[in-house]
Amino acid sequence: MGNCFSGPGAGHLAVGGTSAVPDTRGANEAVDNFFKSRGYQGLFYQIELSLSASNLRDRDVLSKSDPMAVVYTKGKDGSLQELGRTEVVMNSLNPQWITKVKVAYFFETVQTLVFRVYDVDTQLHGPELKALKLDDQQYLGECTCKLSQIVADPKRLWTTNLVRIADSTEASGLKKLGQLTVHAEVEIVSKTAAELTFRCSDLDNKDFFSKSDPFLLISKVVESGATVPICRTEVLKNNLKPEWKPIVLNLSQVGSKDSPLIIECFNFNSSGKHDLLGKVQKSLAELENLSSIRQGENFFKPIIVGKDHQTKILKSQLFVEKYSESVHHTFLDYFFGGCELNFMVAIDFTASNGNPRLPDSLHYIDYSGRPNAYQKAIQEVGEVLQFYDHDKQFPAWGFGARPIDGPVNHCFNLNGSSGYNPTVAGIEGIMTAYQSALSNVSLAGPTLFGPVITAAANIASHSVAANEHKYFVLLIITDGVITDLQETMDALVKASDLPLSILIVGVGGADFKEMEILDADKGVKLQSSTGRVASRDIVQFVPFRDVQGGEMSVVQSLLAELPSQFLTYMRNNGIQPKTNLATT
Repeated sequence: MGNCFSGPGAGHLAVGGTSAVPDTRGANEAVDNFFKSRGYQGLFYQIELSLSASNLRDRDVLSKSDPMAVVYTKGKDGSLQELGRTEVVMNSLNPQWITKVKVAYFFETVQTLVFRVYDVDTQLHGPELKALKLDDQQYLGECTCKLSQIVADPKRLWTTNLVRIADSTEASGLKKLGQLTVHAEVEIVSKTAAELTFRCSDLDNKDFFSKSDPFLLISKVVESGATVPICRTEVLKNNLKPEWKPIVLNLSQVGSKDSPLIIECFNFNSSGKHDLLGKVQKSLAELENLSSIRQGENFFKPIIVGKDHQTKILKSQLFVEKYSESVHHTFLDYFFGGCELNFMVAIDFTASNGNPRLPDSLHYIDYSGRPNAYQKAIQEVGEVLQFYDHDKQFPAWGFGARPIDGPVNHCFNLNGSSGYNPTVAGIEGIMTAYQSALSNVSLAGPTLFGPVITAAANIASHSVAANEHKYFVLLIITDGVITDLQETMDALVKASDLPLSILIVGVGGADFKEMEILDADKGVKLQSSTGRVASRDIVQFVPFRDVQGGEMSVVQSLLAELPSQFLTYMRNNGIQPKTNLATT
């Protein structure tokens, strides 16, 4: 669960994320692939689920039921994979199970959990519980929920009625099956993190026509003796005396301050076969000491002499320019402290989408139930974010259309109101308002983002003024090239100081190169017409066609950077989780 990122402005929390360095995106993408090939599996939170039940059915004749709960994760195809089982509680219709069930929580993924409760045959209690055949036990009921429903609740508590599975021969409505309560906790880990700034001297030059392009890869040594990558720096071009942006290592990620770390320096090659320039093995405690005594450590390189494996000490050195430790709160700490993610939507109604009445239109409503790209983006993103918005009242706008007997409007309320309240109730409310708007406006143009971004920023600004514990996410779905690029950049630069992130989905076959300018992933921060630079990256752009049918969904691609954008805002503004509910 450890975080690793370069610089407070960069905010890349996923291991392998890079800091903002101009002209090295291609290099850093290649390093990402190299990094993943060496074992990186992604960032997640480990959640522990505690279960209890009340008023269960009594299926035993001479005593009360002996209940056990089983937790599954449900795949998109409906298949169930068991996550874990509780112990059996003897003779109880109101069990409070001690055994916790662990599940890996991924913010950007919809994770469906199924809970089933069984009355276990008393003859089968014991260490063989994990091998127990559930088909031989008496089924008491089940319930289903999304993991985010539990996690997003300020109390991390979820209670619901137990029901019977569809193929049961008994009518569930005739019997009271009881209730199940689930409580979620993040597995306790250290929030202490070490921030380090590394530099090197006298690196070998591996390039013929220029200098080496170095980066550092940091790995931990596990019990088997193998190394597992946990962090890397950005690539610095043409530099034999590099100093990288600060990186942050969580102590839980490392193991302890005395755990050995392998720090390797590579020369980047576009082929992916990076040259090893040298390595150092040091613990965090030893790296802290290097910083305090202001001395460097010589790199070494393994070599083979004949049949012998030897070590060559190099003249190049690694220095720790700065070392400090601090407490870094996690993304979930804020939501456990009552923070909300407020979802907002803006939909492109420009004429380039095509006539909504024709099947080739991007806005065509297929009443057989197959969603168009706009509907699919709303459903997928909304399904993840809705549980983090407590009242589920979502502002929704349209742009680029002409209402009946009116001029083209580049920010109109999707609910049809002419007032100051653009909200609709829930994801279904957005879908209904969207379909209704298609019947009540004429598609026009041009494509302007500035007005809807300003409207979203105004809501975020009012929330800040009211000292609310909220963060806002605006989803813009569009089919075309924007015509107010500079105005949009001005609005984004201004909004970068607010608790706001903007997700842009490009639908259709248009050229979306300008969108990539707004998404500052290439390391060049947005700049306004007055020369002001954005305080942080708040945009994530995904062309729908690039992820359609791929392994990663639209929502995973869109939300990949949201936790880091959120945390960067909180840290930049010194906002701590509310301590009355946050984990400690």
